[in-house]
Amino acid sequence: MITQAIKEKIWSEVQRRRENFAGSDSRFAVTLGISASQYSRLRNGERERVIGDDQWIRIGRKLDVGFGEQNWKAARTPAYSYIETQLARCQQNSISRMLVDRTGIGKTFTAQCYAKTHKNAVYVDCSQVKTKTLLVRFIAEEFGINNKGTYHEVYADLVYYLQILEKPLIILDEAGDLQQAAFNELKALYNKTKGCCGFYMMGADGLKRKIERGRKREEVGYAENFDRYGSRYQKATPDDPKAFEVFFANCASAICKVNAPNIPFQTLLPKLNFSLRRIEEEIRK
Repeated sequence: MITQAIKEKIWSEVQRRRENFAGSDSRFAVTLGISASQYSRLRNGERERVIGDDQWIRIGRKLDVGFGEQNWKAARTPAYSYIETQLARCQQNSISRMLVDRTGIGKTFTAQCYAKTHKNAVYVDCSQVKTKTLLVRFIAEEFGINNKGTYHEVYADLVYYLQILEKPLIILDEAGDLQQAAFNELKALYNKTKGCCGFYMMGADGLKRKIERGRKREEVGYAENFDRYGSRYQKATPDDPKAFEVFFANCASAICKVNAPNIPFQTLLPKLNFSLRRIEEEIRK
């Protein structure tokens, strides 16, 4: 049973996201997986017998509504600032770039924060939508497009909407997990929305290996996508090991300052194994 308090917390996040969504109420309702009439009733204060507990759970999960005692704060680490700047450039100039960098530096966290706080920016975890159909239908739903029709209808509607929407951005995280057909469809989507939509592809070494292997074998899509995403692998981190140690320490320091100012970050560094994912766990011990 979802309590009233939980519903209100989820609804509070819904309202915050609505302020950052440029489309109509009906399109926003699509992103939540509910009807326009249901959204209208919820907006007018109704809570009982409008949507079921399973829908509340789905909305809360989709919007990443947490219920812990402490809300984790975003810190402007060197990695965060670099990636945020790249995302903003891609969105404002409707261009495409690719980031291939170490794991554990905050790529996913930064991209999710950006999508939550910038209009018409959509975050895609490609590891969850590996096929062409799942990928396109997911992106369509995130922009508020009905994705229940035939694939070709959904794709055509998505292309048209991206062409008329103001400065849309699609962030493709874990892009190395995409199947080849999905990778090829990104080329087609880029071709149809060039100059209208920005793309930002992210991954670690697996993404680079996938692209280089495809290019070497002259498989369809890989050389073309590499060219469309800037013909280079961008990096936030320095290559030199010693310089990276300093870079990582600065990232850890920035995170501790906003989330645990009483803990000397130097005491955490030996426990992190150069992964910022472990910081929250160590701080909460």
